[in-house]
Amino acid sequence: MELTHIEHLGIAVKSLDEAIPYYEQMLGLKCYSIEEVADQKVKTAFFKIGQTKIELLESTDPEGTIAKFIEKRGEGIHHIAFATPSVKDSLEELSAKGVRLIDKEPRRGAEGLNIAFLHPKSTQGVLTEICEDPNKK
Repeated sequence: MELTHIEHLGIAVKSLDEAIPYYEQMLGLKCYSIEEVADQKVKTAFFKIGQTKIELLESTDPEGTIAKFIEKRGEGIHHIAFATPSVKDSLEELSAKGVRLIDKEPRRGAEGLNIAFLHPKSTQGVLTEICEDPNKK
């Protein structure tokens, strides 16, 4: 499987309104996009540092996965996302190698990227996302 770079780090937060000022005022980063991904029950805010993005994730539903994550573990790093030329090909290869998949097929994520998640029980406890690299198609 070809991974091109770390696409982003996903960080679960209780409130984007409270978290964004830290990244902008303390770290000097610029929030360049805020969007809601309704089917994932999440609102996201993106920052870029070098080639890597930081994705803040705020739940829009108390029953959403981010709300449950925060309730169980508190705010913090939720997942790491790697870029790949083809999510579909990567899923097939990973499945053949015995990796447990959360998503068996690519789906649409934030910023319109095709994404899929791998189960932490197969990834040394780290929720892992693979994202299609639009520059490598």
